[in-house]
Amino acid sequence: MEQIQPVALGIWIPFSASFRAMATVTLTRHIDAPPLAPELARETSGAPAPAPELTIILPTFNERANLPVIVERVGRSLAGVDWEILVVDDNSPDGTAAAARTLGAHDRRIRCIRRIGRRGLAGACIEGMLASPARYVAVMDADLQHDEALLMAMLEKLRDGATDLVVASRYVGDGAAQGGFSAGRARASQWSTALARRLLKVELTDPMSGFFMIRRELVDAMAQRLSTQGFKILLDIAATGHGQLRVAELPFTFGARLHGESKLDARVALDFGLLLLAKLSDDAISLRFVMFCLVGLTGVAVHMAALYAQHAFAIGDFGIQQGVATCVAIAWNFVFNNAFTYRDQRLTGWHFVKGLIEFELICSVGAISNVGIASLLYGQDSIWWIAGLGGAIMGAVWNYAVSAAVVWRAQ
Repeated sequence: MEQIQPVALGIWIPFSASFRAMATVTLTRHIDAPPLAPELARETSGAPAPAPELTIILPTFNERANLPVIVERVGRSLAGVDWEILVVDDNSPDGTAAAARTLGAHDRRIRCIRRIGRRGLAGACIEGMLASPARYVAVMDADLQHDEALLMAMLEKLRDGATDLVVASRYVGDGAAQGGFSAGRARASQWSTALARRLLKVELTDPMSGFFMIRRELVDAMAQRLSTQGFKILLDIAATGHGQLRVAELPFTFGARLHGESKLDARVALDFGLLLLAKLSDDAISLRFVMFCLVGLTGVAVHMAALYAQHAFAIGDFGIQQGVATCVAIAWNFVFNNAFTYRDQRLTGWHFVKGLIEFELICSVGAISNVGIASLLYGQDSIWWIAGLGGAIMGAVWNYAVSAAVVWRAQ
């Protein structure tokens, strides 16, 4: 038995003479192998490596089938660039997060954040950007409607040092939106763009775009003023920057979705209106509080309808009728707040039942404070509508603040 001492390992391994040729060939091939590409060198080296230059944030919900395609396309478009993809998945039932982890098991440039108990595109984008160590971060859809070939041009714009934010615009140069939009959605996008530019003084041709790249330190600086609700994160960034961002726009054609279904629905219009209101008030008005109050207004109508129905059928005396109507209205408010106001923290199963009980108790105390404040104000000024309004505001603030902290655990 002979012994060979491989220099690379520095240990003695026994080999029979018959394996000498095989070992020699293997070691020779290892030594003669070409060097790794720069963007892959950090994957196989045991030494510490710097952060990637660019992180591409992919907010996802049910995009499992699209992930392998977009990863392959991004890799082709960013040859020679040190990049990574961060999938921020809202606990997709189709297994998008699992698909991302499978891709990441073979390529460490693919990472995944699986969000439990919170949803929403804007929040996912913010969470992903803040989790990146890269100098630049890009946000794009995982549905392949955004042209990944534009990423290199966007990166070069930021590299030159004269630009803070690069936006892929459907309305500049030879850009177009018809490829991935129905006629109705195209008109809605154009109208909302015009409204945002007029009201918020945002100097972008396409503030509704979901495809952009920005210096990460700027996101860090404005993160606490950005809304985690809604879909229009670029509009929020542009409005929060108050014209201080150096912006460049590049034309692109909005493509057709490859797999899956669009996540846009009627709630997007409501989110857009609430975002405009928040930014017009310099973020003094909370989007959640406005939505909470709007739901409360519908609860008043439900209360009166329940009271009328009991009165019409002579069910109990007025005290019982009022109590039942109040409980029905509170339950209505809970269901709709859970579905809309707190949809990114939506309660399900046993947590829904527990939350309903807590909400009923909290709003009962709110009703008592409403009556108490109103009575106090009426005793001082005897102006009924001021007293009633004061009590209603006090009750709404109590219900919102306590339910946010107890029922939905809002931060």
